[in-house]
Amino acid sequence: MLTWMGFIISLLAILFVARRSLPLALFCGALILGFFTLPVQMTLQLIWRTVIDPSVLLLGLAMGFIPMIGGAMKESGRMDDLVNNMRIGKKGVMALAPAMMGLLPMPGGALLSAPILEKGGAGVRDDLKVAINDWFRHLFVLIYPLSSALIASAKIVNLNVYNAALYLLPTFAFALLLGYMFLLRKVHGRIDYEDPFSLKGLLVPLAIVLVAPVLDFSLKRFFHLPVKELATLIGVATAFGISILVSQSRLNVLRIARKMKAWNFTLIIIGMFIFLNIFRASNAASLIGSIPLPPLTLCVVAGFALGVATGRIILPSSIILPVYLTHSAITPITFAVTYSSIFFGYVISPVHPCVGVSLEYFKVQMKDFLKLLIIPTAIIFFLLLILSFVLV
Repeated sequence: MLTWMGFIISLLAILFVARRSLPLALFCGALILGFFTLPVQMTLQLIWRTVIDPSVLLLGLAMGFIPMIGGAMKESGRMDDLVNNMRIGKKGVMALAPAMMGLLPMPGGALLSAPILEKGGAGVRDDLKVAINDWFRHLFVLIYPLSSALIASAKIVNLNVYNAALYLLPTFAFALLLGYMFLLRKVHGRIDYEDPFSLKGLLVPLAIVLVAPVLDFSLKRFFHLPVKELATLIGVATAFGISILVSQSRLNVLRIARKMKAWNFTLIIIGMFIFLNIFRASNAASLIGSIPLPPLTLCVVAGFALGVATGRIILPSSIILPVYLTHSAITPITFAVTYSSIFFGYVISPVHPCVGVSLEYFKVQMKDFLKLLIIPTAIIFFLLLILSFVLV
């Protein structure tokens, strides 16, 4: 009973504090869970071991660089160049503009693609613009190997991030099809471009976006680094350096860091692993796992619910994935099913920041947004639920 009480109170504390600061929320939740389930000395030792763990620190630093890349590309105009030179028609621009913005986790990033959808989507209903902005902004993030959420979630279960992305491809392809059927098919007309096409304007920002995952993959594949997270750090740091070098104007790195709140991403990773290590040391996972449902089904249902409730991916992953690990090792396919459920709960969450800023920008009500996305999201959820029973 004490463990259940501690877990529920820690979860409530996380949900409440996360409104202001997710790193602080994870740290508070970890302290509360440790207070109820572990000796004080053991809780402090686990915190100390986490903050001096080289793999956690390197991963945290790498995650801090990713929003810096987005900030530099925005400040230098390279992000605009990328979007303006994608001559792929009205439907293509409305899908790929938010998708390209979504590849780099930028605070308020949905606001960057919203003006593009407003301009390129002349004649399209505003509620449809919001739904497209949300769905396609996050869809490519599902399989992007430099997504901080995917990297962190794969690390929890000790799974190679590229293997994880490969097994997520079927969900991505199916969600892409649903996005076309329920959203893009309603877009009509064409875009008239004022400026001529620039191959350089397309290739330079595209190279910045792609260099990080290429370096990350190559270093992990062909070199034996002392800590594999070092490859990720080198990849994103290189991409950031290139984004600075190719800028046509001088960029203020400190201003970009403050604007993008880069340190927040680093602290989220550290806070997540503090909570995760204390969670693993307690018996909370085994108690949750004793709920009379097949483990994978429990992860799908609880993962989706937490995704909706928190508007996050890393937080539900930190809670749900260790529950499954108490029963058996997570295979790539079970990871893909669980992660997909969390992910699409997050995409449609009313507390998801991208949803809120898009609704505000286009002056659309939540109910109109949900009407458009509830059906494709429900289809994915119930297919994952059925698959969870089949895999058992």
